[in-house]
Amino acid sequence: MPKEDCLNRLLMKLAIGATALAMAGMAHAGTTLDRVMEKKAMVVATNSGWPPQSFLDDNNEMVGFDIDVSREIAKRLGVEVTFETPDWQTLTGGRWQGRYDLGVGSVTPTKARAQVIDFVGIYYYSPYVYVVHKDSEAKSVADLKGKIIGVETATTSEDFVRRQLEIDAPGLPPIEYKLEPGEIRTFADSMLPFDDLRLGPGVRLDSVIAPEQTAQNAIKNGYPLRVIEGEYAFREPLVVIAEKVDPEWTAKVGGLIEEMKKDGTLATLTTKWYGKDYSAD
Repeated sequence: MPKEDCLNRLLMKLAIGATALAMAGMAHAGTTLDRVMEKKAMVVATNSGWPPQSFLDDNNEMVGFDIDVSREIAKRLGVEVTFETPDWQTLTGGRWQGRYDLGVGSVTPTKARAQVIDFVGIYYYSPYVYVVHKDSEAKSVADLKGKIIGVETATTSEDFVRRQLEIDAPGLPPIEYKLEPGEIRTFADSMLPFDDLRLGPGVRLDSVIAPEQTAQNAIKNGYPLRVIEGEYAFREPLVVIAEKVDPEWTAKVGGLIEEMKKDGTLATLTTKWYGKDYSAD
């Protein structure tokens, strides 16, 4: 076959491929937004055991900061909201295939997650702290050198303690790794490390790395713990997330989050659940 014919056929195949990709992209455009607005209903993926962010109350109903944020987004969209509670890897892994419309689960925007999910918008910021038993002699992060550290698995706490944390947000200072753990123990739930730590210093754990809000909530609920003062492990932005299929949906909800920042709604909700305004950077 002449070279000219080969070249023409190759160009034709490339053109057909590009057209197919473009049509596929058009087919996805607006799919989530259209589905939500037509059904007047939105499904949010979140957690069921992460107080005060999201948890089941005594009436077996979902409550918490993330739940209130979800309800406010739904209110501004003019739709109803229901909640699903997949495991953390599913929530942050994308490829939801339409099972969920949004993820509101205090997700940190990392470079790895940016490959599989859309970051809709930052809705608050969270400092991570070193938590110890109230009888611990540790007064600084240096005192935790060689100690047993507990973290929730597949979270930024684990990434941090393993020195693998890469937050994907502009303007943040680089992560400083001062901790030199002796052993790292991971837990499937955010409260399980505190259950081990409450047994006493060094019984099972010497310290837990967790969001300040979660740590203070555990202390408020009677856990005999304290936070090492003046030494944050790191500070992270938290984002609402969406499946990578509908830029219009991402933009729509992102705009609502910006409105909630500007009119003070997020400041009010963080203060309600955490006793402190975490909405500003």
